[in-house]
Amino acid sequence: MPPLALTLGDPAGIGPELALSAWLARGGANPLPPFFLVADPDFIERLANRLNRLVPVAEVDPETAAEVFPRALPVVPLPSGAKVSAEPGAPDSANAGAVIESITAAVAFVAAKRASAVVTNPIAKFVLTRAGFAHPGHTEFLAALSVPPGRTPPRPVMMIWSEDLAVVPVTIHVPLKDVPGLLTQELVEDTARIVARDLRDRFGLPEPRLVLAGLNPHAGEAGTIGHEDRDVLAPAVARLRAAGIDIRGPLPADTLFHARARATYDVALAPTHDQALIPIKTIAFDDGVNVTLGLPFVRTSPDHGTAFDIAGTGVARPDSLIAALRLAERLAATEAARTAPGPGGADIIPFSIYAGRPRASGAQHFDAEDEL
Repeated sequence: MPPLALTLGDPAGIGPELALSAWLARGGANPLPPFFLVADPDFIERLANRLNRLVPVAEVDPETAAEVFPRALPVVPLPSGAKVSAEPGAPDSANAGAVIESITAAVAFVAAKRASAVVTNPIAKFVLTRAGFAHPGHTEFLAALSVPPGRTPPRPVMMIWSEDLAVVPVTIHVPLKDVPGLLTQELVEDTARIVARDLRDRFGLPEPRLVLAGLNPHAGEAGTIGHEDRDVLAPAVARLRAAGIDIRGPLPADTLFHARARATYDVALAPTHDQALIPIKTIAFDDGVNVTLGLPFVRTSPDHGTAFDIAGTGVARPDSLIAALRLAERLAATEAARTAPGPGGADIIPFSIYAGRPRASGAQHFDAEDEL
């Protein structure tokens, strides 16, 4: 397959130095897939020298990146030739154009089949907004880039993935007080359909198993602790099951994430952001991966931000970026096998989201008493 396209991210954050660290970890028994960084090669070389990283930087095009990868970090220059000048920990809107151009170019390389997937380094939305960036966020921008101008973008869904747990927040960056009004049956159903489809097509799971956490304590206890679970979530689950999607819920969120429960599903959907992200960041803080479902191309990202406070110190861990690169290759390979020419395409080797762990039956119901 073509190599992966890795974006610059905010040059004042930890993204560029994580790219250096990831390249240094490319070999060994479990080598990294080839990737190239879309950036200003001179800036990356200066950063490597500043951090005292022995990383040779090679200016390449996507077609020669894989050949160069074993001996140097391949960097594809920004199409405009833009130069980057950034001080670690000092975000500057003067670099917003380069950040946006790197993302745009990476998506274009995938669309032209010059790259197999997009892996994005973290950006700071406030930096881009000051420069006139009109999109609500990074993911919405990627969705807009996936269609011709004027067409309605697909609805992206954020999944945070690790080898031990995968979660999807149904509502994301909204105040808790607004969640009940936003949590509609249609939103739950649309989210679950996108998740189930991408688990089949990209994760190679022929019958993905989903669960939905309740919004209220004890999943509302039949309406005695709030009505959303009974009146919104339960009907959505019933409609999804009638459509052939294997989903259970709503189930009490407080007992949905221990090891025995996790063995009964592939992805947990949760009504609120923190219901989903607290358990996965507790279980897999260093190596969780942000996967965007619903796009016509594979996109992964480290599950952390720009970390301006430690940028330039050399202490940032590359675990999440490395996991994002590995997962992007796996998903792109599964997608390529599924769409290969010929009757039925190539053989797809499905992988469980919980690699190496037994997949228990989903029949057991975990309620509050299981933990007492």
